Amino acid sequence: MKLLIATLCLAFATTTALAQEKKEAKKEPSAAQKKQQERMKDCNAKADGKKGEERQKFMSSCLKGDSKAEPSPAQKAQQERMTACNKQATEKKLKDGERKKFMSSCLKS
Repeated sequence: MKLLIATLCLAFATTTALAQEKKEAKKEPSAAQKKQQERMKDCNAKADGKKGEERQKFMSSCLKGDSKAEPSPAQKAQQERMTACNKQATEKKLKDGERKKFMSSCLKS
């Protein structure tokens, strides 16, 4: 019985020691991983102020290395128009179909 307990204790101690060694043996990131981390830091800094879907699209294109990460002036104008129309619709407390009609006419003008 003592032999069984001693064997179990030895097996537990060995397993615990191996697990501890694996935790301590952390690898350095590869060159590709370091490059990706740097790209993420850069894109994250450039995305400052963007939120929601706009940020997701920007980060996606930036991380892919697209040079068109910044929206064009026409896209910026459209975004500003959408923001203004959305604000007006919210102030008027429009819902569903009324809101959709208002947004459509507002964006066309």
